[in-house]
Amino acid sequence: MSYGILFSGQGAQKAGMGLDFLDDDLFKETIEKASLASQEDLVAILRDENGELDKTINVQPALVAFEIGIFRMLKRDCPHLNISGMVGLSLGEYSAMYASGSLDLENTLSLVSDRARYMQEDADQIENGMAAILKPKLNDIEVLVQGLQKQNKRVYIANYNSPKQVVIAGEKCSVALASKQIKDQDLAKRIIMLKVNGAFHTPLFNNAKTKMTKRLANMKFQESKTPVISNTTALPFSGNWREIMAKQLTVPTHFGSCIQYLVEHEQIDQTLEIGPGKVLSSFARQVDRHLKCSHIGNYAEYQTFVEEEHGIKG
Repeated sequence: MSYGILFSGQGAQKAGMGLDFLDDDLFKETIEKASLASQEDLVAILRDENGELDKTINVQPALVAFEIGIFRMLKRDCPHLNISGMVGLSLGEYSAMYASGSLDLENTLSLVSDRARYMQEDADQIENGMAAILKPKLNDIEVLVQGLQKQNKRVYIANYNSPKQVVIAGEKCSVALASKQIKDQDLAKRIIMLKVNGAFHTPLFNNAKTKMTKRLANMKFQESKTPVISNTTALPFSGNWREIMAKQLTVPTHFGSCIQYLVEHEQIDQTLEIGPGKVLSSFARQVDRHLKCSHIGNYAEYQTFVEEEHGIKG
């Protein structure tokens, strides 16, 4: 079997995620280091007793630490796992950077903490909105969005998730207008307004992009041990981490195309999604229905994966 590892992005978080892993010393160490980097008590945030988990400034370091903690456990318990490529959705690219050997743990966690702060600052400046468009007539929707932009409406296509889903984002009122027109013109089967903290992957985050460009300027990246497919280019990163990871904040993601690349060029026949939900597995199947998709989002699933794939107890 040849695996493509999928790392979830912001929006996949769930209250209580990761708490059942805390008895594992390696996972606990990861959370502790992320808490130091973010200067927040991430265990308390994971519990979400005060509804703080969904804030960008909190969820980004918490989710990346959760994913990296699980990946570190996998490398310890399944050292011979055949991984042919990786892709992370948006924030998940930082988990992939660590997992591929491009960044060490401390630098990954530090970058994510700063990225979260920059994005929270931009998100607080304007009332944002995002909407998932299911079974879209894509060409027509792209024309519609471009037409609204010519009318100075701040709405954009932010995510090309799969052949069956795209996401639009921007100012809340402009997203609502675009959604109404898509519905009125019968350009999609369904529209779902998303509960998000910002219109990510749009020009509304240009200030965050500028700050991230400066933050990344002196960061040293190592050559990836495993190909990581960029959401921005749908091609493997190759010496262009700094430019793309800053640009990523303001341009659309192309997750579906990333899966297609892994299938066609890295010959994956199975995916393993690391994250609280199974959304990326669903997108992967929409790209290639022949893919076998596994998922680790809690400790029971971790144990099952280790036992089934390698015949040892997790």
